[in-house]
Formats: sequence, C-alpha cells, structure tokens
Amino acid sequence: MSAPLVRPLAATPAIVSVLADLLVETVAAGGSVSFIHPLDPTEARGFWMRSLTAAERGERVVFGAFDGDELVSTLTLLLDCPPNQPHRAEFAKMMTRPSHRGRGLASALIRAAEAEAAERGRWLVTLDTASEEGAAGLYEKHGFTLAGEIPDYALKPHGGLTGTLIYWKRLAPAPVA
Repeated sequence: MSAPLVRPLAATPAIVSVLADLLVETVAAGGSVSFIHPLDPTEARGFWMRSLTAAERGERVVFGAFDGDELVSTLTLLLDCPPNQPHRAEFAKMMTRPSHRGRGLASALIRAAEAEAAERGRWLVTLDTASEEGAAGLYEKHGFTLAGEIPDYALKPHGGLTGTLIYWKRLAPAPVA
C-alpha cells in the first residue's frame, strides 16, 4: 500500500454512508467508541451527520484516510473547547477497518490531526482510549503521555465495563506568561 491519502471530510451522502458502515463495523468488532452492539445503521448515520455538521461550523475536523478511493479510517480533531482552554484540542473516534489495520493509516491520521491542531494554535492535545483493547500503544508510539486511568468508565460494546486511559501531548512549548 502506498502512503495513505488523508484529508478532511465533508457531509456528502457517500461519505456519511461509508463512515456509518465503518462505525457499525468497529462497534461489532468490539471497538469502544461510545456505542453498544448491535448499532443501528440509522443511528450511526445520524451521529456522522451531526459530527460533520459540527465540522462545517468549525467546531471540529473529521479526517479520513483512504486506501486508493476507499475511505478506511477516520479520526476527529475536536476544537470546540471551553473559553479557558483555547490552546487545547482533543482526538476522538479513531477507527480503522479491521481489514486495513497495521498499514500506517492511524499514524497518518495522527500526524495530520496534530499538524491541523498546531496550525490552529492548539499546542496541547488530549485523548482517551479504552483500557482493554484500546490504542494505548499507538498513542504512546506517537509521543502521548499517560495521565492516568479512570476505572469502569464505560460499557464495552458487547457488555461489561472497561476503564479509560487519559493521554496528553504538547505539540509546542507552553507560551511564557
């Protein structure tokens, strides 16, 4: 596979449909991304329509990674932080089709999201990932620091509780006051 194409996504019917399929597939495979299995495709489409509409308002950027013409991975950069956190952004909804994992797509998305955050003056990025079967190793490989774990944070897609690991990364030094 050549270097993946990563770009911000817009709310077209085709993009919403593919993202909804990716979300349903991720949840069915046990991905802890805020939804419970079985996930109704209509609910998944509604989630992505709301997310992409928020992107149109500048509250976030939804990135997609493509294998050729096929959208196979996504990461959302949340920018709509409280007034006392204009320097911060958050990563959310990292998903890659199981058939495409291990090909550098998630890393390409992280690099693109970090570049976008820095371009917007956001020098601190935070995220959380499931304690069980989450992407901790991926984030640590990209220089994120573990702040701690919250036990029993959320339900797993197929039942039971999982904790969440909270990570942070400085993209640039904090400005001198």
